[in-house]
Amino acid sequence: MTETFGNPQLQLTKDGSHTLFNAQINESYHSTNGALQESLHVFIEAGLKAQLEKNVNNRIQILELGFGTGLNAILSYIECNKQQVDCDYTGIEAFPLDLPLIEQLNYSDWMNEDEKDIFNQIHTSEWNKKNDLNTQFSLQKFHSKIEDIAKHPLSKTTNHFDLVYMDAFDPAKQPELWTVEIFSTLYQIMKDGASLLTYSSKGDVKRAMRAAGFKVERLPGPIGKRHMLRGRK
Repeated sequence: MTETFGNPQLQLTKDGSHTLFNAQINESYHSTNGALQESLHVFIEAGLKAQLEKNVNNRIQILELGFGTGLNAILSYIECNKQQVDCDYTGIEAFPLDLPLIEQLNYSDWMNEDEKDIFNQIHTSEWNKKNDLNTQFSLQKFHSKIEDIAKHPLSKTTNHFDLVYMDAFDPAKQPELWTVEIFSTLYQIMKDGASLLTYSSKGDVKRAMRAAGFKVERLPGPIGKRHMLRGRK
């Protein structure tokens, strides 16, 4: 069993999709108004689809901070597969979830057999190494704390990622994950023209992103939330 944080419990959201609830910080992994609709709105529609519109290559490099249930990863695979774009996906997660808990999530209810297979591989593939899940989609999952990213081997790369999903727990609960230092490291490892997406629209987050160099846009948020942020390099 992996080290746990807050003994996460299964929770049904308003759109019928599951999330997990972390009692230690009194916070859900996704919006209680809908885990699926939030991920699609914030990370796929405003992030991946928008980035692919200006991507001149047939490959995209994505980094997710707060890998969690793997929902953003499988949605990214589905969209890249639909658009016939190769994807190198990297996730950072301090507290990997146990497989029996993952198997209770109802995400597979709306997946075809290929997508179910990829979702299973997302959670059974080895940590801290590159895994080619098929010819189109590769995955690296790093068992690491987000606040340690400046010390991570990823920080030694420059101009690498096309897209960053900042999906850590709420800044009010874990402000140490939303600092100028972390956003500055992310800015460094992103390509020119790359985008960073987050569900948060808090003033402190916006200021930290701008201090790190990002051009920040406030966009309409998902159901139940007025705004979200997109930062461009």
